[in-house]
Amino acid sequence: MSIETRFMDIADLKARAKRRLPHFVWEFLDSGTGQEQTKSRNRAALDQVLLTPSILHGEITPDLTATFLAKTYALPIGIAPVGMSGLIWPRAEHHLSCAATALNIPYTLSNMAAETPEAIGPNLNGNGWFQLYPPRDPVIRADLLKRARDCGFSTLVFTVDIPVASRRERQIRSGLTQPPKLSPRIIAQSAIRPAWALGMLAHGKPHMKTLDAYTANSGKPNSPTQHIGYQMRVAPDWTYLRKLRDLWDGPLIVKGVLDPATIPELQSHGADAIWVSNHAGRQFDAAPATIEVLPHIRAATDLPLICDGGAESGLDILRAFAMGADFVMMGRSWHYAIAALGPRGIAHFAGIVKNDLIANMGQLGLSRPDQAKTRLR
Repeated sequence: MSIETRFMDIADLKARAKRRLPHFVWEFLDSGTGQEQTKSRNRAALDQVLLTPSILHGEITPDLTATFLAKTYALPIGIAPVGMSGLIWPRAEHHLSCAATALNIPYTLSNMAAETPEAIGPNLNGNGWFQLYPPRDPVIRADLLKRARDCGFSTLVFTVDIPVASRRERQIRSGLTQPPKLSPRIIAQSAIRPAWALGMLAHGKPHMKTLDAYTANSGKPNSPTQHIGYQMRVAPDWTYLRKLRDLWDGPLIVKGVLDPATIPELQSHGADAIWVSNHAGRQFDAAPATIEVLPHIRAATDLPLICDGGAESGLDILRAFAMGADFVMMGRSWHYAIAALGPRGIAHFAGIVKNDLIANMGQLGLSRPDQAKTRLR
């Protein structure tokens, strides 16, 4: 049986990923926070978005390209940042960034990743976005921005929805700590997942390499879900955003926006685009689904809008466009794919999404994803 018939959708990839990953890694990837109501709400709300099929529209020639912040991509999707991707699969950041360039879609590297901008930037050919969790020290902030810019990252993603650490109970129950420690429990879980374990042995235990230059003298203890980055981080305010705007001379995206009332001030402080996100349900368990607030954000601004939060298919992407998105970012899905099939899973998942887009656009009579709003029920 071919890979195409064995793994036809995200559910197939997710099931295989769960079988291949140690339990603590699966919990890190798949979990939300609290009772995971926000994570569930994202999926349920997407399923509530209905689109009316079209008839007698003749043959459709689909155009899947999307122009976002003056750059044209081959698909209307990108790879969202996932901190410590390298824990999910060996060298995940490297494989995902190379695949993003081959696919001509954006890849977002977190400053909490297991690779540095110096290592990943050369893979990206201008398609790199850099996610900043706000450091308290202005010297570190300026240095991180300089490093990202010097390595070719074109766009800054300022994440604003983590003022404090979330609990992420499933991760704690699994035995995962930050940084990961080789306890007997973790070793036992790893030993029964040889593909993952051998890859880690070959490439070394992952850690937040970008922060190495700033944390050599830190000896403060962490809680189970707080990593070294939390010791550096500050809960940002509007002054912080204004300072970032002054420091960064490229496109600036603000990620983690759910309240339309904040839009005028975000615009006045120099945001070039808004990323509507509830952190995939990993931060606050009473947050609304992103797809629910997306139309209200759209009504409040003409700025380009990104949406994330549970999208797993071409149909989900069309739902997001119908509700006001200009671009869709996916995080967990790409990682399910690489965990399931290794690096070849990335292109395979992109093919799943592309084929699903084409099939559903044909049903809706659309030549472009941004026409989906015309079929909203």
